[in-house]
Amino acid sequence: MNQADFWDDPGSAQKVMQELTRQKDKVNLYEELKLEAEDTAALWELAVEEDDTSLEEEIEKAVKKLKNRFSQLELEILLSGPYDRNNAIITLHSGAGGTESQDWVQMLYRMYVRWGERRRYKLETLDLLPGEEAGIKSVTFSMAGENAYGYAKCEKGVHRLVRISPFDASGRRHTSFASVDVIPEVNEEMDISIDPEELKVDTYRSGGAGGQHVNKTDSAVRITHIPTGIVVQCQSERSQIQNRAYCIRILQAKLLELKRKQQEDELLEIRGELNDIAWGSQIRSYVFHPYSMVKDHRTNVEAGNVNAVMDGEIDPFITAYLQHTAGQTDQ
Repeated sequence: MNQADFWDDPGSAQKVMQELTRQKDKVNLYEELKLEAEDTAALWELAVEEDDTSLEEEIEKAVKKLKNRFSQLELEILLSGPYDRNNAIITLHSGAGGTESQDWVQMLYRMYVRWGERRRYKLETLDLLPGEEAGIKSVTFSMAGENAYGYAKCEKGVHRLVRISPFDASGRRHTSFASVDVIPEVNEEMDISIDPEELKVDTYRSGGAGGQHVNKTDSAVRITHIPTGIVVQCQSERSQIQNRAYCIRILQAKLLELKRKQQEDELLEIRGELNDIAWGSQIRSYVFHPYSMVKDHRTNVEAGNVNAVMDGEIDPFITAYLQHTAGQTDQ
């Protein structure tokens, strides 16, 4: 920052300033917690020396506060992947089962929106395809905020629902599946360039429930990346230009994910690994009937309050998965 030409490139300078702020915040937090820990220890020593039981409640509160803050910091340390600090693009797809699985997608979508709101992330719906009768066939949305991808990536996989179907007149129990895909949003530091000559762009009218809000122009955009066959689409905005811009964002993220997976496959081949880590493995079950429980099959973490989980309380599953994968890395 002391270099004479530092501000010659305002964009680059701004990134350095942002990084400096992040690092300063970490140092300041460390100093703050260190001081709080020392003060709490001194208070405890005073209580022991003076045999003063009146300080017990104050010490317990201080220790509990420190423990919670340290636990959060330990979790953030686990988010050390190259893209963990990035924003996330999340796509939900309904599985076989028609209306039942489409309703399940809508339930999951609400769950992630509530979770994102709890973390004060900025959410933006990029594409949504409603079901014929109810629910959502598929939805793509972005989640912007610190470590959004690092946390959201833990949700990638197939989610299973077991309940008495509200769409079954006989009141039978149904099992539904929905897939969750999470990719990091590309930022300026990433070298993901797209040749316009390699894109096939189609426009069409946005779908909707009908009435005065149905778009009468071909504002929805579908882009096919010819070399890879990747197809992305967006119909959330009235403007074709905005929808095209959103499509490019999603395409860049998908190309980055493809590049990352290719690198992983190369590493697995070099190591001689034979394990097939396939996308789409069932990671979690949500049981509403005959009992109430949510269980993550990767970590065996369970929660008995299904309604709280569906209201966005999924941090225990995310924390356990991050700790679980960190343990595997250490080994």
